[in-house]
Amino acid sequence: MKKAPGLSVAVDSQNAAQQRELLEHYVLRIARDQCRSSFAHLFEFFAPRLKSYMQQLGADAGQAEDLVQDVMVSVWRKAGQYDPEKASVSTWIFRIARNRRIDAHRRTRKPELEPDEPLLRPAEPEQPDHLLDRQQMETHVRAEIAKLPPEQLELLKAAFYEGLSHSEIAEAFGLPLGTVKSRIRLAFNRLRGQFDD
Repeated sequence: MKKAPGLSVAVDSQNAAQQRELLEHYVLRIARDQCRSSFAHLFEFFAPRLKSYMQQLGADAGQAEDLVQDVMVSVWRKAGQYDPEKASVSTWIFRIARNRRIDAHRRTRKPELEPDEPLLRPAEPEQPDHLLDRQQMETHVRAEIAKLPPEQLELLKAAFYEGLSHSEIAEAFGLPLGTVKSRIRLAFNRLRGQFDD
């Protein structure tokens, strides 16, 4: 398969507009003519980026590859629904990817917290008489965190377990910064409400 003309890994600002036009052209040709060549060019360009994105969202390599395949099949099937007035091709495809990852996450059980998660371990050795209270509190905290909705839990884990900033989370999940902040705040408020009793 030959390289898609004009598509490269590194794109400078002058070529960005041309690249957007070319990607849009490919999607429109897929929609209009079911052009396999255009699809191959899109796949070659987006597959590695989507795989990396899926792995940033917590998928392992195998899951990421499966999700990429699913996303690209959706691009093929839904190319006629693409509206260049609403979003760029990249935004549209990454939105499909994000939704596929959320769907896959919902189909599986909620992620388990690691038993030796550093943030759940006490900073200093506990006194023997406080050890039982601490263990009960940890169990309660884990249970309440596990009850959070998946979209809040994912962002909370990204912020506090993976150490990502709100901006990094917004970019990785394809969400507006305000949405990220709001969901994390909602998660904290929900947890706080459980412990204020």
